[in-house]
Amino acid sequence: MTQRIRYFIVGQTTAKPFNYTVLLKSMQIRNAESDDLPQIVAIYNQAVTEGNCTADTEPVSVADRQVWFANHNADRYPIYVMAAGKEIYGWCSLSAHRPGRKALQNVAEISYYVDARYRKKGIGQGLMDHALHSAATLGLHNIFAILLDINTVSIRILEENGFSQWGHLPDIAEFSDRTCGQFIYGRRVAG
Repeated sequence: MTQRIRYFIVGQTTAKPFNYTVLLKSMQIRNAESDDLPQIVAIYNQAVTEGNCTADTEPVSVADRQVWFANHNADRYPIYVMAAGKEIYGWCSLSAHRPGRKALQNVAEISYYVDARYRKKGIGQGLMDHALHSAATLGLHNIFAILLDINTVSIRILEENGFSQWGHLPDIAEFSDRTCGQFIYGRRVAG
């Protein structure tokens, strides 16, 4: 089967206005390639260092993420990157939820991260729009996110995109300086 690569140019198919710059206009959303993994990891590690975006407490290596990357494919559980040329500005993944359990095969967990230098420029929203638009063609019916309950930026983005709180796991994430919970936000996208 031939793998189709889908491209998305920011602002052409979304109803939400973007804060355009020349750089943003040149960005495209495409499926991640193996050469993108170091930049994907670097962006993720920014979130690890910030301490309120992920439950990881130490940066991960490219080698640590090889299996994770291999478990994603463009036909079912893609990783999308917002890029201009070879430079990645943000990424979004749709990951299998409890792989192998047939009753959950149409569910995906969404994760998204934007390079700290380029936040609040529409990159996260563009990635979210693209992932939600792609969900039906990927055969996904429900998408959910698991996030720290102190991550107010992601809570706002999810709520603005039709997600609602499906659950709360109080005080389960233990950091050296604080304890917080995790929210589960979800939305039905098809079916």
